[in-house]
Amino acid sequence: MRRREFLTLLGGASAAAWPIAARAQQAALPVIGFLGGATSEADAFRVAAFRQGLSEIGYAEGRNVKLEYRWAEGQYDRLPALAADLVSQRVAVIAAPLLPAALAAKSATTTIPIVFATGADPVRYGLVASFNRPGGNITGISLLFNVIVKKQFEMLWETVSTAGLIGVLVNPANSNAASDTQDAQAAAQALGQRTIVVRASTQSEIETAFGTLVEQQAGALLVAADVFLHSQIDKLVDLAARRKLPMLCSWRECVIAGGLMSYGANLADGYRWEGVYAGRILKGEKPADLPVQQSVKLDLVINLKTAKALSLAVPPSLLARADEVIE
Repeated sequence: MRRREFLTLLGGASAAAWPIAARAQQAALPVIGFLGGATSEADAFRVAAFRQGLSEIGYAEGRNVKLEYRWAEGQYDRLPALAADLVSQRVAVIAAPLLPAALAAKSATTTIPIVFATGADPVRYGLVASFNRPGGNITGISLLFNVIVKKQFEMLWETVSTAGLIGVLVNPANSNAASDTQDAQAAAQALGQRTIVVRASTQSEIETAFGTLVEQQAGALLVAADVFLHSQIDKLVDLAARRKLPMLCSWRECVIAGGLMSYGANLADGYRWEGVYAGRILKGEKPADLPVQQSVKLDLVINLKTAKALSLAVPPSLLARADEVIE
């Protein structure tokens, strides 16, 4: 065979091998399993913040890392099966951006690293041994929601102190519902205020909960932090507006949509840190050596348009402390 013919054949063989090589390279990308509690649409801002954190460590989805998404669509009882599916895919890391997802992932694997971002106390629920020394295969970000319910209740009461009854809405499917309820009731007792707890884990149950609040003549509503309830912000705001019910949530998005107030951790910052931790683990660090980060950036947002529509005068002390006021 002549040398030119040999080189031509060799070049053709190499060209034919390129698709195989490309597929092999793509398959070799590390995979992060993202275990979401809501839908892809509702969790879009979480994913965006998570990707930003990854980018700060040098990872870009589709370039040098792959993300496998699983969505529970608000049905937390689906999380164990979704977590088991990610484990079967042999992902390199599981990102669990809420307590039920983190607990499901923990039950599914003791070897694959897990990074959570949750408002619950990770020590109390057995995710980690301690904040400074997580131990095991789990670490993450504490969004402090579990320690601010008392403050949220006090802020709401300060605005509607003449209300005879204040409602507290929780999702009973959330592992943190019982502690949130206890914290709100303890805050109410300290203020001499009466409360009514209503529960909802579906859209129809939200309607029923608001019906109960109206029947009991509740004068305000505190919405506990929860991924499903966050996905229903528009519905919550609409129902509160129709029933002229002052409402405080944990999320800025609630106030942007027309709720009265929000007080809570900056979610985007928390999920960005979750992405940072996932990237650091991909680079070789161990979850046991990464202390649980506490998101200390708490935002108070007040909607004065909504206050005016409700004929409420927001106390100057709250306005002075607000990080953002919508007029």
